[in-house]
Amino acid sequence: MNTTIKPTLTKEQAIAYEDKYGAHNYHPLPVVLTKGKGVYVWDVDGKQYFDFLSAYSAVNQGHGHPKIVRALKEQAERLALTSRAFYNDKLGLYEKFATEYFSYDKLLPMNTGAEAVETAIKLARKWAYEKKGIPENAANIIVAKGNFHGRTTTIISFSNDPEARDNFGPYTPGFTKIPYDDLAALEAAIKANPNTIGFLVEPIQGEAGVYVPSDGYLKGAKAICEKYGCLFIADEVQTGIARTGKLLAVDHEDVKPDILILGKAMSGGVYPVSAVLANDDIMLAIKPGQHGSTFGGNPVAANVAIAALTVVKEEKLAENADKMGKIFRSEMQKIVDSSKFVKQVRGKGLLNAVIIDDTEESKTAWNICLKLADNGLLAKPTHGNIIRFAPPLVINEEQLREAIDIIKKSIAEYEQESL
Repeated sequence: MNTTIKPTLTKEQAIAYEDKYGAHNYHPLPVVLTKGKGVYVWDVDGKQYFDFLSAYSAVNQGHGHPKIVRALKEQAERLALTSRAFYNDKLGLYEKFATEYFSYDKLLPMNTGAEAVETAIKLARKWAYEKKGIPENAANIIVAKGNFHGRTTTIISFSNDPEARDNFGPYTPGFTKIPYDDLAALEAAIKANPNTIGFLVEPIQGEAGVYVPSDGYLKGAKAICEKYGCLFIADEVQTGIARTGKLLAVDHEDVKPDILILGKAMSGGVYPVSAVLANDDIMLAIKPGQHGSTFGGNPVAANVAIAALTVVKEEKLAENADKMGKIFRSEMQKIVDSSKFVKQVRGKGLLNAVIIDDTEESKTAWNICLKLADNGLLAKPTHGNIIRFAPPLVINEEQLREAIDIIKKSIAEYEQESL
């Protein structure tokens, strides 16, 4: 058997190989990328695109940021992995840096966003049984309908998305679903179950279509949790690390979660890094041997995360996201006002979406994304009628306005072709 692999495949080969040899658990746009720098990516044919997905907000610091790549290379060459059977000389530095950065006592390092959510659930339950006195196996966590926290068995157990949920049962108990952005429903659910231990929520629902809650929702939810002695657990895997114009999305309402979940841009997209942060009274409920990860907290992850978080502050990416986001939504509103296809724009910072006037079952958003790609900009639909736009936070105004022109042109062309 010939095991030689060519260093670069053609577009057709790359797509065919994935189709033949890979599981069919994704449906990518038919673009095969080979290079990225800053806000741009290039395909195997040399065509340049604006990246307006940022690997679902993992690449907030831009593709190939030299400081982050250097941190990766230097540490990988020196020491990549020890497991947690031993100390290493990077993890403690990272934990000190990150806990001071986000103002928490402790950090529990993991790798992926879903792992971090699972960790937060375990931590909340352990705290509830040992500190709050909840009866064994009775702990209940409230979640919001329309949530997306990952695709593990536990997480899909409280999903509303049939694609994520159907035929993956039996499902994990211990969760109550309520409408998003509904404080009355939250308080009623806590009252209905005295064994409720926390509320797990995305400050902005990203995968659901960039749903931004009403002003005061997060502050009100935290107050209700405090009133009933429940934990406010914020999943900021996608919304954190400057994406929404603040370091954290909860910062827009000056809310401090009891448990904070981070991932994606913790590494600038060059390495899987996630984390759960909490203060001692919660985090120390977990003892040695009760939770862990072979790769979580490895020296490469630690070094990369320090570099990635440093870039966010040094380059004022939250401030840039806030400024560029306002320009983007203002220009998108002009499309809404003049287009028969686009009915709404919503978002915060550089996490935004446009809503197409069609059904969720339609392919309109997909077809518009194909048109965008033809014109040099990559975005992806979420559901059938929503397009999420989330460029790297290093984008400048000149680049943003060029990208906006592509979006306007693509929508206009699609409308013309649909007549």
